[in-house]
Amino acid sequence: MQTRGARAVALLAALATVSGCGLPRSGPTKREIYQGSIQQQGDAFVVAVNDRVTRATSAVPAIGFPKAFKTAGLVGSDTIRPGDVLGLTIYENVDDGLLARAGGNAAIVNEVQVDDAGFIFIPYAGRIRAAGNTPERLRQIITEKLDAQTPDPQVLVRRVAGDGATVSVVGGVAGQGVYPIQRPNRTLTGMLATAGGVSIPPEVARITVLRGGHSGEVWFQDLYDNPEVDIALRNGDRILIERDTRAFTALGATGSQRRVPFETQNLSALEAIAQVGGLSSQLADPTGVFVMRDEPPEIANTVLGRSDLVSAQRMVYVLDLTSPNGMFLARDFAIRDGDTVYVTEAPFVQWTKTLNAITGTASTAQTLDAIGNGD
Repeated sequence: MQTRGARAVALLAALATVSGCGLPRSGPTKREIYQGSIQQQGDAFVVAVNDRVTRATSAVPAIGFPKAFKTAGLVGSDTIRPGDVLGLTIYENVDDGLLARAGGNAAIVNEVQVDDAGFIFIPYAGRIRAAGNTPERLRQIITEKLDAQTPDPQVLVRRVAGDGATVSVVGGVAGQGVYPIQRPNRTLTGMLATAGGVSIPPEVARITVLRGGHSGEVWFQDLYDNPEVDIALRNGDRILIERDTRAFTALGATGSQRRVPFETQNLSALEAIAQVGGLSSQLADPTGVFVMRDEPPEIANTVLGRSDLVSAQRMVYVLDLTSPNGMFLARDFAIRDGDTVYVTEAPFVQWTKTLNAITGTASTAQTLDAIGNGD
């Protein structure tokens, strides 16, 4: 009887040891993260979040247009450009004029396209430079050219929508395409309206304008909240509308573990936790909420009170939601693109797992002992 009991105890002890060493868990414990700090010969700075840290890390990479974009004036809608289409009407002060059809005294030319060099051809007037002139100035030039051919000609010039000054609009808009710059859409907001407006959530819509070798970016919402952000367009501009691609990764004892896209321009740690369903009420340790990121040297120096760091630093920020102002700090701490938000398991969770493993092991040991003794 003693031998059988000894075998059971020995088997139980062995299985319990194995179970205790290999218990499943969602990630490192709070102690293990602290052991990975530089202070413990690790490779990351572990910093407790306070008001000073939230201020130092609140800098979010700014987006906006270059100064040259913002100071550019509106394109004159009446200026003729290569590719524009013009409509001409020429009245002659004689019954049988040079250009008018028989029985009439007016010649109507509905479409005359300005060539790539900026010229048009008018019979009896010759090749005339149109680009760079207004319709009024071109009218005067044509009148002067025809005056030697027909008495007192009267000329009307109108600018038809052409492809002389155009922009391309692609991405998340209702109507992608190439649009001429006209009086109603000489600004970015006007052109977006012409294209049917954005088709993605406005809160996460980003607008990129590419002009030559330069580019600028702005939040769609800022165009309407801050009218000074709106810019005048230029011929050849390319406008791209796309959804914000920023995201963070949620791991550990949260409602879900996944890569999470930003849903707003600015995101706090508290909002990030809420986006993944909050902390797991059965697993999470609210004193062990960690935000991990590679911090630029200028911010790392400010956070750590140093000035000698010259490269990006691995930083682990610690939030204790149970402290008197812990929820406020989590509300004020900004999450950035690429961050990892990790919530550790409460210590009792591992104890529970250990007890469950030992209980299960004891039952298994008794069964094996009974089988070994033929019971």
